[in-house]
This record gives sequence, C-alpha cells and structure tokens, in this order.
Amino acid sequence: MSAQQEEMSFWDHLEALRWTLIRCVVALVVFAIGGFACMRYIFDDVILAPCRADFILYRMLCKVTVAIPFLPDFCDDTYVVILYNIKIATPFFTHMTTSFWLALLLTFPYLMFEVWKFISPALYENEKKNIKWVFLFGTLMFFLGCAVGYFLVFPMTLRFLATYQLSELIRNEFSFESYMDYFLMLIFIMGIVFELPLVSWLLSKLGLLNRSFFSKYRRYAIVVLLVAAALITPSSDPFSLACVFFPLYGLYELSAFFVKKPPEEEVDEPESDIVKY
Repeated sequence: MSAQQEEMSFWDHLEALRWTLIRCVVALVVFAIGGFACMRYIFDDVILAPCRADFILYRMLCKVTVAIPFLPDFCDDTYVVILYNIKIATPFFTHMTTSFWLALLLTFPYLMFEVWKFISPALYENEKKNIKWVFLFGTLMFFLGCAVGYFLVFPMTLRFLATYQLSELIRNEFSFESYMDYFLMLIFIMGIVFELPLVSWLLSKLGLLNRSFFSKYRRYAIVVLLVAAALITPSSDPFSLACVFFPLYGLYELSAFFVKKPPEEEVDEPESDIVKY
C-alpha cells in the first residue's frame, strides 16, 4: 500500500455499497431457504417448546420451587398450551416470515461485519479500534437479550397468561397467529433493550451522559423497571417479577459502568496571605 492512499470517488463508494448490499441479501436468502426447509423441526423443538411442561426453564424452576410452598408450581407435567389456527393462509405466511426473521437473527454478526467493512476505510486507526469493539459488544448484547427473551421472559409470560382464568366458564384458547406475534415481539424487544449499555456508552462519548445521571435517578429507575417487569410478566407472585426485574436492573448498572465519570469540580485554591507586588 502506498503512503498516499488514493481516495475513492463517489461512484467507487456506490459500487462498494452495491456489493455490500448484494452480499447481505445473498446471505439472508441462503439462510432463509435453509430455515424454510428446516422450519417444521424448528417449530416443534424451539418455537413451540415453551408450550410444553418439559421446557428447560420449567424443569430448572421445578427443582428450585418444589421445596418452597409459596412459590408458583412449575412441576405440573400436564401443562400444555394448545394453539388454534383460524385463518387458512396463516401457516404458510408464518412459515415464510419466520424463515426471514430466523435468517436475520443468524446472519446478524455477518451483516454487522459487512457494515464494518464498508465504513472502516473512512475511519482513522484509533476510531477503527473503538468502533470494532462497539460492533462486537453490540452484537453480543443483542444475542444475549434474545436469549433472555426466549429462555426467561417469554416462557414466564406465556405460562402466566395461559394458566390465568377469569372464570371457570371461560376456556383459554390461543390463536397461532397471536402466539407468533407475541413470541417474535418479546424476543426482538429484549434484544434491542440489551443494547442500552451500548447506547449509554455512545451518549457518554458525545458528552451527553455521565455516571452521575445513573446515581441521581437510580431510585426512579428501580420503580420504572419494576413497573416494566410487572407489565411484561403480569403475575401476582414476586418470584416471576424478580426473574424479569433483575436482568433489567443489571442492564441499568452495566450502562452506568460504561459511561464516563462526572467531571471533577474545580477546587478553588485558597488565597495566599502574602500579597505579591
């Protein structure tokens, strides 16, 4: 590489962007086709797994709660959620859309790599180092949020709503379409919520946020997070509420860790008794 790197023209940037988009679309199409072919097994073993009593979270909570009488019972082997399809075309279109969302989830690291590869030539070396870690951290936090949504938030919410009865004369029956909407919404929302530390770090870099904000509003944040956890899992028992609240509060404290400390106040030096002439 020469010492004086030749600058790319507008059309060179446009050509690079075109090939970036082509590679991203090809990756999405390939994974979407693979997901479409395996969707029956994915539905049975992954998407619909929280509908059965043998889901991993329920088995873990059964071991924890069996010895404590006031906690909810997760050892009920008869628990099952039966879904009903109402619209004739819903299974096919859900098959296609779920394949796309699964492809987007699996190719997310590669898509971030393509974005990084496209913008990196315009950055300085110190900027490249920082942005590289931002992309890596953001990707890991997104997947961690999706995992928390799938293994914790969604099954806890589903179990409460499926077993909640307003009256014995009312039978709970859930449509397949509403289940999928709720499933995808909660998981991707949790993935986005887990980007809060990254957003806080970026705001801190811009000088818009520092650690004193989190210290000042911690009490209010706890109340807001408790309300949010209660809305996500509208259960009356404190155990379900705590399962959602503590990950959210952990995000709050992690965000505080990543932002800058407040600038030190300037200390006025005491005036000297000796007057210089």
